[in-house]
Amino acid sequence: MQGRELFSGIRVIELASVLAGPSVGQFFAELGAEVIKIENPGNHGDVTRTWKLRDEVGGDISAYFASINWGKKSMALDISGKQGLEILHKLLPKTDIVIASYKPGDAEKLGVDYQSLKKIKKDLLYGKITGYGEGNPKVGYDAIIQAEAGFMSMNGEQGGRPVKMPVALMDILAGHHLKEALLLAYIHKLKTREGSEVSVSLIEAAVASLANQGTNWLMAGKVPSRQGSSHPNIAPYGDIFSSKDQREIILAVGTDRQFSFLCKCLNLNDLPLSEAYKNNSARVRNRQALYELLQSAISQRESGNLLEQLNKLKVPVGVVQSVKEAVQMEEVRSLSLEQSGARGIATFAAHFSGEKEKNPHLSPPPHFGAHTHEILTSELCMTDDEIQRLKNLSIVA
Repeated sequence: MQGRELFSGIRVIELASVLAGPSVGQFFAELGAEVIKIENPGNHGDVTRTWKLRDEVGGDISAYFASINWGKKSMALDISGKQGLEILHKLLPKTDIVIASYKPGDAEKLGVDYQSLKKIKKDLLYGKITGYGEGNPKVGYDAIIQAEAGFMSMNGEQGGRPVKMPVALMDILAGHHLKEALLLAYIHKLKTREGSEVSVSLIEAAVASLANQGTNWLMAGKVPSRQGSSHPNIAPYGDIFSSKDQREIILAVGTDRQFSFLCKCLNLNDLPLSEAYKNNSARVRNRQALYELLQSAISQRESGNLLEQLNKLKVPVGVVQSVKEAVQMEEVRSLSLEQSGARGIATFAAHFSGEKEKNPHLSPPPHFGAHTHEILTSELCMTDDEIQRLKNLSIVA
């Protein structure tokens, strides 16, 4: 099965910006869909085009924008007025999915909400992302959601200040939830020929992803707190150790058997027999003393030899790598995107049986309005003069 062609012939219109909504658009593009990103000529498109690093230079395709906009067509169209909205409406009959991210009420004001659009396309699938759901107009940004959903209260060193994760993970999680919802809606459509609207809020996606940290409070009555990278339920899990050659080693020992093999490798054979460390519950209670014993032993070992031995024993271990090192790993080579000087990372990591190459069809992130003329001529049969008049009115760009 050629998974990258599953959505070939499907059109997606993206009425979304920043990260969460556009991540869903790129997902469908990676699976072969035609994704048209509608960008506002009045503000020069998706705001992330301008979100650049301090030393990042020129152009309207920032590194941030390039993280989530591969394989799309950019159409610069002002849908706040009648003429622009009519152009969007003319694209709907051949559209299967609309992705939207507006504050509650804004889509209705613009006339691009599900109830309005389904009058034109009865079986339309409409996926929307909000910050806090339909009842709260508060703007939802990832950093705020990280704080309010409890993630920042857990992230950081013990005794230190709360720390935001360096990736907008709440946006990414919400995007994944919306992908799942749209795929379920698509299955429903295949069965019934009915369209539907699905929605995800950032705050719900975040809280739904608290996993064991949520139930640590709900079931065990323990409010999670900051304790560095150490796992609250398992030891030694997530702890960082320094090797003789100053590499940062991380362990993720989840079973007593793995702990026994770890101790054998480090010549600490008495530890698994000790009441203080014989099982996970005991190790969690005596975490600090255990850490000091392990650190003393690991500090005498070269990282390369240590990792080789632990991997042979199937003890979960790794080294702390930079992003530069991570993206160069052979195991993730298939995620690499490179076209016309642009480089990026695919967002869909699954492999389909028999698939030889991932994402050969993906075009690089589009320049602002790069496909406006193409869409107006090929889809709406407009002449150059008609398009120029629209440009003079700032309806398109």
